[in-house]
Amino acid sequence: MVNDSQTVTRVRAALEDAGAIGEVRILPDSARTAAAAATALGCEVGAIANSLIFDAAGEPVLILTSGAHRVDTDKVAADHALPGLRRGQPEFVRTHTGQAIGGVAPVGHPAPLRTLVDRWLDRYDVVWAAAGHPHAIFSTTYDELLRLTGGRPADVENP
Repeated sequence: MVNDSQTVTRVRAALEDAGAIGEVRILPDSARTAAAAATALGCEVGAIANSLIFDAAGEPVLILTSGAHRVDTDKVAADHALPGLRRGQPEFVRTHTGQAIGGVAPVGHPAPLRTLVDRWLDRYDVVWAAAGHPHAIFSTTYDELLRLTGGRPADVENP
């Protein structure tokens, strides 16, 4: 059962410990993509915070990007001195987050990750992020995502 998933339990605990405002919700269907999550929640795809793990020469980097954007790895690598930035492979993602692609949360990882948060998410009063499983999500805000993750605001796509 999703509610009892170890990863969802870890994410819930991390959110509670940090005094997060949102509550974890379980969706009836999988929301592995921003479009699927937006449809399930009845919100704009841009209000979905995709938690994407990148590999920068072996260093995991979490980029929380609006569902309306694709990360421009060349731009992000140049702007943030991240050599060889590329999407993390599934085993790399699981090693550094304890979570599977399609349900990676911005919190609840074995160790803190260097994190960049797409400035575009600041346009929304409510932002939705995965909670450690493709059926689990939680509501938050841009400012809270910065606080929860210790992340830095970033422009992640070329205009």
